[in-house]
Amino acid sequence: MKILITFLFVLICSNLYGKKGPVTNLELPRFVSLKSDDVNLRVGPSMNYPIELKYTQNNLPIEVIDEFDVWRKVKDYENNIGWLHKSLIKGERFILIVNKDQVTKNIHNRPNGKVIGIVKKNNILNLERCLMHWCLISHKDIKGWLSKESIWGVYENEVYNLRFYQPIINQYWKILDSNFVTKTLDFN
Repeated sequence: MKILITFLFVLICSNLYGKKGPVTNLELPRFVSLKSDDVNLRVGPSMNYPIELKYTQNNLPIEVIDEFDVWRKVKDYENNIGWLHKSLIKGERFILIVNKDQVTKNIHNRPNGKVIGIVKKNNILNLERCLMHWCLISHKDIKGWLSKESIWGVYENEVYNLRFYQPIINQYWKILDSNFVTKTLDFN
């Protein structure tokens, strides 16, 4: 009976925490980004394998799906899969705008708030933090919130890098929204 309980405990814990990489012991899958604007995606985990694709954009988000020695098996936003040397990636998080239906995406001052800017498809932005459906992004002189629906580089229900005081901010936003009155103008 004790063996069965121990087995069930290990099984439940392993499912709660997800799969860990055999080399780094970090979560798999996980998002990272490219360090350089000259990165070769290889067919296998060695310099002896041919180059399948060349990336020419640093900070491009990629998803690590497996590990072997100093090599990371990755997937990009177009579902290309191959191997990169670990020296070519970094843990900093970035996102890619991948609007399928629109050319631009609105940036808001808070989730569901006022539009403060727009960003075009294929732009790469810094990922600051994420709530369940919104991410705080930044790039040069703009910082704002984007809906997760048109970005790649963060998981659908991922909550990322939240501050301990985020629930207070969420309450403040609810108060602002409840005090906001929409005015309709009628020129007839």
